[in-house]
Amino acid sequence: MLRLPRACDRRGVHQRRVAVSDPTAKVGDVALTRLRRGEVVGYAMGSVGTGAFSTVPGLLLAYYLTDTLGVAAGLAALVVAVPKLWDVLILPIVGSVSDKAMLRVGSRRPFLLLGGLLLPVCFVAMFAVPEGLSPGLSAAWVLVAFTAAATAFAIFQVPYIAMPAEITDDVEERTTLMSWRVAFLSIAILLAGAGAPLIRDTVGGSAGYLAMAAAIALLIAVGMLGCWWAMRTTRSWQRADETTGLRESLRVAVHHRPFVVLLGAFVLQALATSSMLGAAQYVATYRLGDPGAITVLFLGLVAPAILVMPLWTRVSHVWGKRTGFTAASVVFLVGTVAILGADALSSLALVTLAVAVCGVGYAGMQMFPLSMLPDTIAADTAASGQRRSGVFTGLWTAGETAGFALGPALVLLVLSLGGFVSSQADEQVAQPASAETAILLAFTLVPAALLVLSLPLVRAYRLPEIPASSDLEVVS
Repeated sequence: MLRLPRACDRRGVHQRRVAVSDPTAKVGDVALTRLRRGEVVGYAMGSVGTGAFSTVPGLLLAYYLTDTLGVAAGLAALVVAVPKLWDVLILPIVGSVSDKAMLRVGSRRPFLLLGGLLLPVCFVAMFAVPEGLSPGLSAAWVLVAFTAAATAFAIFQVPYIAMPAEITDDVEERTTLMSWRVAFLSIAILLAGAGAPLIRDTVGGSAGYLAMAAAIALLIAVGMLGCWWAMRTTRSWQRADETTGLRESLRVAVHHRPFVVLLGAFVLQALATSSMLGAAQYVATYRLGDPGAITVLFLGLVAPAILVMPLWTRVSHVWGKRTGFTAASVVFLVGTVAILGADALSSLALVTLAVAVCGVGYAGMQMFPLSMLPDTIAADTAASGQRRSGVFTGLWTAGETAGFALGPALVLLVLSLGGFVSSQADEQVAQPASAETAILLAFTLVPAALLVLSLPLVRAYRLPEIPASSDLEVVS
């Protein structure tokens, strides 16, 4: 029997490997048992619901407002932004309540159930504006429904993101869990993003949007409620004895440098990708002359993301998460610049190929930060002994929500400055050259600029050393 010092992972974090059932296990110890495949898949199912909800409003809601309901681009920008900005306020509160529930009952699953029941209903209401309403009243209807949907989403998303830091303490296990999650997320984005326009166009008009909303709501319900059911036997390996108040937890989170720089990079990149998604339908309609081309563009973005996920997982294991995150960001940046050249040739095939390059980077831009987030939470827990997962993930989801909300709003603002002309369902209007240029800029240079701004934050990410105790590991 040889007694060795406790092992250090590649970040220099000292660990002691123990069995999950070991009652002497401390924060910072690493569980020997791994999650069951059913738990991994069940957790990943939640991303089917979150991915569908995050994708379709960003892809179609702005276009629904301006080209079906006749809402002016400037007002439409407020409609798509305000509900998500409301989420920025409520998400940390949901996180704090979720933490207290976790301390009291040892599970966050009730939040998954509540959010999974409410969100599908609210989502349908967003696209169920009664015919005959004025553009102003239509905007108000969507605003109220979208705010309710965003609140229901927060109830599910915050505890959902908090769970990986609690159900496994193994860094590599979290990477595997996140790769499954992002794979399911990519599939959901593919189904929702490509399928929603097809359903809308097949049925046509306002009824098409309603049929689309019903189909996507079903997909959301299956994903979220499926996750709630699959995680019924999963228990948290780590639990702190007590939790701090919301104000103190927020103060700790915003002064946790690795978390802050990671969140900043992720928000900027969420804003970049959501800007591209928000402009895609306008590009298909007004740059490529075919509204149905949105499905091709979306497949070009998401299909490569699914195919290359194992590659990014391998990069993570060999070169580390930060290096992989940087590489994925640069790949996406190269793709956005390539779109400009492809657009100049007015070729759908070349534009789709350039978008596919963005899709390769997009996969890594999703997987790496989502697998790095639980590491920052675990580092805080190991250093403080406090379980603040809900607060950290509440802030994270608030930033993510703001990024994905402001993307379409930013597109609408650029279109408004370019003189874009709104219309109702049966109208066809010609856009001025300035508006068509604004559409191209919103699809390419705006995301590229945001990616450039995110790179210094990615490079600044470092986890702190966690002090080791005197415990030793026994190795036979």
